[in-house]
Amino acid sequence: MANEELIMTPEGLKKIEDELEELKTVKRKELSERLKVAISYGDLKENSEYHSAKDDQAHMETRILQLERMLKIARVVDTGSISTGQVVVGSLVTLNDIEFNEKIEYRVVGPTEADVADNKISYESPLGKELMGKKVGDKIQVHAPVGIIEYELLHIGV
Repeated sequence: MANEELIMTPEGLKKIEDELEELKTVKRKELSERLKVAISYGDLKENSEYHSAKDDQAHMETRILQLERMLKIARVVDTGSISTGQVVVGSLVTLNDIEFNEKIEYRVVGPTEADVADNKISYESPLGKELMGKKVGDKIQVHAPVGIIEYELLHIGV
């Protein structure tokens, strides 16, 4: 695991850095205030506000550690040097669903940035794995719960 890396776009890096900053500053302070108020109620054994705040604090600290680890292993792609010759992390691809003759556009991103509702797919997803390294005109087959879905790669952009 020493060579483990997390590939992401500059936008993905910024999102992680912003979340980490928010947790370390604003959220920690808010939880500290919640704990002070809960402690002031006395008898910590039966104090549900105190236990709730402590649980939230544990979850937040775990998330902070996760984000810090992500930043340590992050490799940010230079979106300014993305080639349109083949699909890489950061590429904007236009696909044609062969069965339904329907065009779909996706941005290939790191796993922490994936958001299907925003048409961002991870390079680790089944479709993302199949797309990596492909060129315009290539056919892609993806194994999905509904069966094999076939796409044609129509365009690669940035």
